[in-house]
Amino acid sequence: MRIGLLTEGGYPYASGESHAWCDRLVRGLTGHDFEVYALSAEPRRDAPPRPELPRHVRLVRSAPLEDGFPAGRRRAGEPRRGRTPGRRERRRFAECFGDLVAAFATAPPGGEPATPVVPARGAAHGGAPAGYPPAVPGGTPDEVVTSKADRFAGGLYGLAELAREHRGLPALLHSEDAVRLLEAACHGPRALPAAPGAQVNDLLAVTAGLARALRPLSLDWYGDRHTPGLGGVDLCHATSGGAAALPGLLAKHFFATPLLVTEYGVRLREHYLARASAPLSAPVRALLAAFQGALAAETYAQAALITPGNTHARRWQERCGADRARLRTVYPGMDAAPFAAVADAGADDSKTLVWVGSIEPAKDLIGLLHAFAEIRRAEPEATLRIVGGVGRDPQAPGYLAQCQALAAQLFPDEAADSRSVGENPVSFEEIGSPEVPDLADAYASGAVVVLSSVIEGFPRSLVEAMFCGRATVSTDAGAVCEVIGGTGLVVPPRNPRALAEACTTLLGDPDRRARLGAAARARALELFTVEQNVAAFRGIYLELISHAPALPAACRARDARGVPQPFARPAESHVPGRWAATGAATRAAAPGARDAVPAARDAVSATSAAVPAGRTPSWAVPAQERTAVLPVPAGGGAEAGGGAEGGGVAEGGGATGVRGARRSVRWGAAGDRTGVTGAEERAKERGQW
Repeated sequence: MRIGLLTEGGYPYASGESHAWCDRLVRGLTGHDFEVYALSAEPRRDAPPRPELPRHVRLVRSAPLEDGFPAGRRRAGEPRRGRTPGRRERRRFAECFGDLVAAFATAPPGGEPATPVVPARGAAHGGAPAGYPPAVPGGTPDEVVTSKADRFAGGLYGLAELAREHRGLPALLHSEDAVRLLEAACHGPRALPAAPGAQVNDLLAVTAGLARALRPLSLDWYGDRHTPGLGGVDLCHATSGGAAALPGLLAKHFFATPLLVTEYGVRLREHYLARASAPLSAPVRALLAAFQGALAAETYAQAALITPGNTHARRWQERCGADRARLRTVYPGMDAAPFAAVADAGADDSKTLVWVGSIEPAKDLIGLLHAFAEIRRAEPEATLRIVGGVGRDPQAPGYLAQCQALAAQLFPDEAADSRSVGENPVSFEEIGSPEVPDLADAYASGAVVVLSSVIEGFPRSLVEAMFCGRATVSTDAGAVCEVIGGTGLVVPPRNPRALAEACTTLLGDPDRRARLGAAARARALELFTVEQNVAAFRGIYLELISHAPALPAACRARDARGVPQPFARPAESHVPGRWAATGAATRAAAPGARDAVPAARDAVSATSAAVPAGRTPSWAVPAQERTAVLPVPAGGGAEAGGGAEGGGVAEGGGATGVRGARRSVRWGAAGDRTGVTGAEERAKERGQW
């Protein structure tokens, strides 16, 4: 099948864990064709991606999210005389954008009811304030009973339809009309608590953020008469929420393409963490967070299946409105081969602690250093190796310098005697240095691997330590407990004393370290390998496509380049004979069949000649329509619908129903049957089956 892989800021351009996971998935599923649609944080060249992609990656499309959005990447709209949007487009934009803004920027007093009252189309542009029902003659409001989520979806897909017809949506999102609509919602009686304080510069910042988030609506990824785009794929797989899932939402809306959403780090949580440290005012943070929350809820509502990477992410998704029935945890697949050569930890007297990761404030290395000071009092020979580089946090370089200064203060250089050179028991090292050529060497050098984070998603460093058969001591953050599963010690975060006690316990018990390390390696090889991840998604792909509706019969079986499209027609359309032609045309002719059997015969004959082989067979017709599918012969005998075989036609189940359907068509073609079949003909009929 053809998979549309939707990414943001990663595969196939940027390096990192998201790139590695997507690359492992694509290379593992060689039986499927992939089309990659990548959103990048900054404009990129039109040249092919640097890494060599597998041959079954048929197409790579990219588009930037930052300013400087090239016109060549926008969706081609209908030719117009003017270059700027006309009054009709501006009116439609005001309606759709007003609904979108009113859905996430306003809330009724005391919380949202199950069915709040919202204005009809166009009511947000005059008369009643945004979010209130408009007054109509007679004093009765014209109520449109719908939820805020439905209103958000209506505005979102309305903007998508506008972008599909007119290429000026980016200009409209940056227009004064957008600012005025947002201002009306922020200063209305139902505004969010922080919204009324928004100033002009805040409104401009929010509209710029919305324009950036809604850029996928204007892309040319959704197909035209030259290229099928996302309209020709069998399944959209979004590797994260947010902007990456937005093209999948449009493909679901326009083409009924199933959407699969995988989140190993919940995008909404990442947005909250990033906005909290950004220099933004409270109204801007509140409005952008409300928009991202509404977009996440719509994504979870439309996804056929959601695959979180751990229980921590699953809880976030449930809080955002995801249906538990459509949640399925699939752990990230990590390559265990680089760590296979590392031997299990022996029951020796090693006293080395190892910390591996990106150095940034969320890792709480300050707490780890204070904990190590207590460890040194109990184990004077203990050493601590901090292995890793500076993280992506803007404060990471300063934090590294602070940690180095604290280590020098807490642990002055020590020497074994008066002739030896003093050394600090705490070392800061990077992967690739002579002391630590690769990750496997870093883990192999330690007796215990430590994780001291206060904020954590999926702890990849712990999984790598488990692949190496090392015992671990970690803080209870993110998915740590789920990953460890009893094969290591877990302590509360921001508690240096508890961290020191757990490390001291394992350093003083080599046999326990060895047992925990062996159990950790077995658990990691069972749950967190690439093979289990690829196998899980192979089954999910087939499961989703088996439940997806088939493409219309009018769709081409090949795309614009002549490549066959699997699953373009349902399996029933390949059945030979007249059975595949007993669809809509036959059902349309059925009401008069009881009174005019010859007319039904002509209709069936014409259908067999004119209707393509993609029509629904008679046994696939819904139960309420099956009684009117085929002409019923006169006579009312048992075989004409009163007996078991006639009932087989009505029930539409196995061979009996098929046999009855075929005999009914034969009677209609004869034109002179009375519905009574002799024993000779019945025996002949059974012989054919």
